[in-house]
Amino acid sequence: MSHARLILAGGLVLALTGCEDTGFPGFSKGLGNRGGGPYAPDARPLRGEDVDGLIVGHRLMAAGEYELALQAYTRSAVDHGITVDVLSALGSANLKLGRLGQAEDLLRQATDKDATFAPAWNNLGVVLMETGKTAEAARVFRIAYGVDQGRSDSIKENLTL
Repeated sequence: MSHARLILAGGLVLALTGCEDTGFPGFSKGLGNRGGGPYAPDARPLRGEDVDGLIVGHRLMAAGEYELALQAYTRSAVDHGITVDVLSALGSANLKLGRLGQAEDLLRQATDKDATFAPAWNNLGVVLMETGKTAEAARVFRIAYGVDQGRSDSIKENLTL
């Protein structure tokens, strides 16, 4: 009789765990671990929780982490597509890393895509100055100043160089 009770109790436990709706304490339901349990949370959050790659990249640039910023901008291209913002950000990161050829190509693509995006013009001017193309850089800085309508101090400073 005790053997029959053990089998019945085991079957009941199995049946009831299938009905449990909340999961185990400390663990999330479904795929992925959101934290709160003994294991580290998943590296990549579920959709809807993503932080914009451009924002992450901008913060990394401000912190001087240019290689990581470049990776964040590259990931943001997957989400946003190859927009003028992404091209300009990729160009800026390459500029900070000293990859002037890549930076120039990306920033020229950005200015071709949107001729009214002043940061791309400004950074293109910086690249041209760094590569010794001062006449073209001066022209590009004037374009950046005109597009920006004189609002940005950094563009004003670059124009006076």
